[in-house]
Amino acid sequence: MLPGEERKPSWLKVTLAASPMLGEVRRTLRELRLTTVCEEARCPNRQECFGSGTATFMLLGDVCTRNCRFCAVKTGRPAPPDPDEPRRVAEGARRLGLRYVVLTSVARDDLPDGGAGHFAETVRALKRAIPGVRVEVLVPDFQGDREALCTVLTSGVDVFNHNVETVRRLTPSVRARATYDRSLSVLAAAKACAPHVPTKSGFMVGLGETPEEIEELLRNLRDARVDLLTVGQYLRPTPAQLPVVRYYAPEEFREIARKAYALGFAYVAAAPLVRSSYHAHEGYDATREREGANAGGGEG
Repeated sequence: MLPGEERKPSWLKVTLAASPMLGEVRRTLRELRLTTVCEEARCPNRQECFGSGTATFMLLGDVCTRNCRFCAVKTGRPAPPDPDEPRRVAEGARRLGLRYVVLTSVARDDLPDGGAGHFAETVRALKRAIPGVRVEVLVPDFQGDREALCTVLTSGVDVFNHNVETVRRLTPSVRARATYDRSLSVLAAAKACAPHVPTKSGFMVGLGETPEEIEELLRNLRDARVDLLTVGQYLRPTPAQLPVVRYYAPEEFREIARKAYALGFAYVAAAPLVRSSYHAHEGYDATREREGANAGGGEG
């Protein structure tokens, strides 16, 4: 328990189970010099995901140009992009037998396109290496650059994710050099650029938001035509990050999910340990099933 924080409730306890896949994933990542957000952000689900042969690859190094107050990823001056990284990511995914791959990155405000071209090349490398693979991208805001967004969206992505992270009022104190409205505009622009690609966003609770602010956030995301949603409990990674204001009970997450579905989201994952890429394929599958049902209903 971190200094100043109350003891975590029982529903946040993670049971660690041994799995032969855990060592294989770690060995593959080490051999190919790949970085995962699972490790860098100290995700509570990393043992489970690694054990099932799943990893979320973090592109463009492990040093971020921003310093968000909820995140444990290092900040500073990053190294130049590695042009061989797309190939290594594709090789790692192939070795692990992945059929659904999630790509994310640190913020790279030092690059003219924010790293969009690197994302696009990695998506294409994956599609070449693994026929039929599905690729979800979880991108930074690219400082609102619409050309950068379309570069990613036209590379063959299957799901486009950008997290709004928290409610409007708390954004300035939680997210460095990001704005609430810019994130909403990124999501709306993504849908305008590629209407066929499901869009996704996520946020944390436990930072001091009110129920009314959560409801406003849900409405704002739907107004931006976001299809998929993840909601999880904020957990303080180290004493350097913001403290937890309060822990939400599982029934409170179920109520958030109920309200989100009522607004029209196609898929909602809301639970204490949910993270952006946790069981990510389920959201994609839900959108495909919904499209199939709508198409079927139009016949006759």
